[in-house]
This record gives sequence, structure tokens and C-alpha cells, in this order.
Amino acid sequence: VQLQASGGGLVQAGGSLRLSCAATGRTDGRYTMGWFRQAPGKEREFVAAIRESGGTTVYEDSVKGRFTISRANAKNTVYLQMNSLKPEDTAVYYCAAGKGLILSSVRAHPQYDYWGQGTQVTVSS
Repeated sequence: VQLQASGGGLVQAGGSLRLSCAATGRTDGRYTMGWFRQAPGKEREFVAAIRESGGTTVYEDSVKGRFTISRANAKNTVYLQMNSLKPEDTAVYYCAAGKGLILSSVRAHPQYDYWGQGTQVTVSS
């Protein structure tokens, strides 16, 4: 499975961006999809995840109510709609795919099998 993330950019605080993650290759499996981010000098942190069917979503507390993760399985694409962006949201955002994840493990980046290349999100104050 190959993942291609896109949609990052520079936006002012309070603005919005939508990230996309397109999957190619052996996408016939049932994958949980996640978004993670990493700011300079910081560890990679969980942002959001969505289960295979799209019926269950999980969010990191600081993005709840501002970010929405969704997926279009027919297009093998996952989205992260980011609203009310803050300077502290500035980071490289990575999408990831994990097979067979249990719900309690979706926040842990070592559980994911495949990673995209990352897309830079910069929020100016």
C-alpha cells in the first residue's frame, strides 16, 4: 500500500485546510486510517483515526470540534478537514494505514503499517 498525502499549505489562524490521503496498491484490505503530526523538535503525535467502515472516529483532545476525519472508500481516500486552525497546529501531517488495529491502539503510531510522505501545514498568527 502506498499513501500520498496532499493539501497542506500556509494559512492564517482561524482559517481552514483540507488534507487528503490517497491510497494505491493492495487496498483491498480493511485498514484503519490515521493522521499524525510532527512539529520541529517534538515527537510524532496522534491527531485522528477512522475505522475501516468509517463508522468510528477518534480524535486527539486538542482537535476535537475543529478537525473532522472522513473516508471515501470507493476512492481509497481519507480526508482531514481542519477548521479554526491555530499556530500550535503547525506541523508536518502524515497519514497512515493499519490493518487489524483494535480501537484502543489507534492512537499509537507504531501500530500502523504504512505511512505517507507528509504534508506541511503552517498556521500564522
